[in-house]
Amino acid sequence: MNFDWNQAKAFLATAEEGSLSAAARVLKLSQSTLSRQVEALEQDLGLVLFERVGKSFVLAPSGVELLAHVRAMGEAANRVSLSAAGQSETIAGTICISASEIYAALVLPEILIRLRQLEPSIAIEVVASNAASDLQRREADIAIRNFPPTQPDLIARKLRNSCLRLYATPDYLARLGNPKLPYDLRSAEFISIDSSGMFLKGLNALGLNLTERNFPILTENILVMWEFVKAGLGIGILDDVFGDAEPRVQRVLPEFEPLVLPVWLVVHRELNTSRRVRLVFDLLAEELGHA
Repeated sequence: MNFDWNQAKAFLATAEEGSLSAAARVLKLSQSTLSRQVEALEQDLGLVLFERVGKSFVLAPSGVELLAHVRAMGEAANRVSLSAAGQSETIAGTICISASEIYAALVLPEILIRLRQLEPSIAIEVVASNAASDLQRREADIAIRNFPPTQPDLIARKLRNSCLRLYATPDYLARLGNPKLPYDLRSAEFISIDSSGMFLKGLNALGLNLTERNFPILTENILVMWEFVKAGLGIGILDDVFGDAEPRVQRVLPEFEPLVLPVWLVVHRELNTSRRVRLVFDLLAEELGHA
């Protein structure tokens, strides 16, 4: 049966995202365009693929049957795209880099200045998110991560270890009595960056004895957390490359063991043969390796 691949993509994105608005954002289409494509596919196939429940789209039984086949088509299309991109000898074009908010804001600017000077024909897109981009689905070309990939199609290079330390303003530490031992932080307030509780567990594994009461403020945006710390709201944790450079804060318990996280640079195996991707990958590796 012949049908438009754009319609199939619209169906797949809507099924995976659960709503037209979310799928439209993923595909960078207007919601009305996406809705027309889904409806056109239903008409072409003579099937009802979704049941409309409020603003959500729930797969109808026929949609469930179709989803696995369309998902396989999407994976095959991604492989074709990756293979073609990996064989490109052209430097000019777009490169998408995925990085955490803190790296995107505080590390990438100087690197991108150099990249723009070296190769002004390369357009740059930055995905600033603490969530890992899916390189196999082309959500990014290159990713800066704190963990190695497990997928066999991804290639990674470990660049260095990042030392995360505790910081606060001098005024805040003075209110705590200028703590010198982990026990002195028993009544301290921390800015949490993790709703799952892993941040709390990680600090306690290093010798602190904290409870949920020590974390009255939560934000999963690291840049916001850092602004809260600089404002004197409590104690936060950050890579010492950035923390030590901020004059408004100081280390909490300077002799305290840091939390160590590796810094990895990850790319899809197919894209590793692209001249453009290789150039940007090598530049990032060089600059981040001694950041």
